[in-house]
Amino acid sequence: MLIRRIERFLRETGMPWTKFGRLAAQDPRFVEDLRNGRVPRPRTERRVEHFMNIYKESARAN
Repeated sequence: MLIRRIERFLRETGMPWTKFGRLAAQDPRFVEDLRNGRVPRPRTERRVEHFMNIYKESARAN
């Protein structure tokens, strides 16, 4: 489930949920909406997963 992966990402990185939404989905309310039951489109889900993967890779490289 996407929201669980996002919540873990937020805990691991310390990133605020509004910043994550802006960066990953161009929507600062994205995480809150998911918490309230929103189901993202498959394309949005892939974009968010890609953002988390790239962010983690760049963090490891530094």
